[in-house]
Order: sequence, then structure tokens, then C-alpha cells
Amino acid sequence: MPLELKVVSIDKPEAINFILGQSHFIKTVEDLHEALVTAVPGIKFGLAFCEASGKALIRWSGTDEAMIALARANAETLSAGHSFIIFLAEGFFPVNVLNAIKAVPEVVTLFCATANPVEVILAESELGRGILGVIDGFKSKGIEGEEDIAWRKGFLRAIGYKL
Repeated sequence: MPLELKVVSIDKPEAINFILGQSHFIKTVEDLHEALVTAVPGIKFGLAFCEASGKALIRWSGTDEAMIALARANAETLSAGHSFIIFLAEGFFPVNVLNAIKAVPEVVTLFCATANPVEVILAESELGRGILGVIDGFKSKGIEGEEDIAWRKGFLRAIGYKL
């Protein structure tokens, strides 16, 4: 089988944020779960990890059934070795958990953390699948002007991320 490139869309509700990354060990599921609940007590999430050896199963965990279902379904669509995907329930945001996720020793890289529409670029060979990168959201439409800067600053303060 020659190398094939594929593009897969992440399927999720518009308001839901997710994090897509790569890891290297079966204990990723438990370690990511612990990192998330420690970083934000009461967090609602689902995560799935595509095991790349042994039984090559999709391992999963979480605290919210709907987010777990999203994670499992999207991981099955991706089916890319050692990839993981975490869906955060509405009202929970990547910015509050990214450092905890990056600190998990087996996490290799993060591809995106977003609520935008995302397409994942995959390479597939006889051996399996791997993530080459992502298309996160839309093409830039121009340079922000003074009005846009004022809106950005006001928005960040309105949602509590800047003083």
C-alpha cells in the first residue's frame, strides 16, 4: 500500500473545546485523567487514546458521558497511533489545563486546543496512521485595526482573563 494522505474532520458541537495530541505509553489515559481533575476540580471531560501496539485498542476515560462518547467516536475516526483527544464540556477551557497536560511525562506533542472547526491531516501506510498536522479554523481575513484591538481587549476583560 503506498502512502495515502487523508483529511478527517473533528465532529463536535460548536461550543465544545477539545485538545488533540500525541503520547507514547498505555498509561497516558490514567495520567491525563489525573492531570485534568487535579488542574480543575469538578472538570467535565472525556478522553480517548489510540493505542499503537499490543491490542491497538482505543483506551478511554472521563467524567462526562457525552464528552466520553465524543472522544471515543473521534478517536475511532482518527485511528492514529498514540494520538489522544480530550473533549471539555461547555464552560471548561483548554487554557486552564494545557500546562497540566504538557507536564504529563509521556505527552510528546499537542496539535491543537480549540473550539474551532478542525480538519486533521493524516498519513496512512501499511503500518498504520499518523497525524501530520491540523487545519484549525479559517484562513485569516485581514489585519486587526484599532476597533478590533479595542474589542479584543474588552472581550478578554469581560470574560475574566485580563484585569
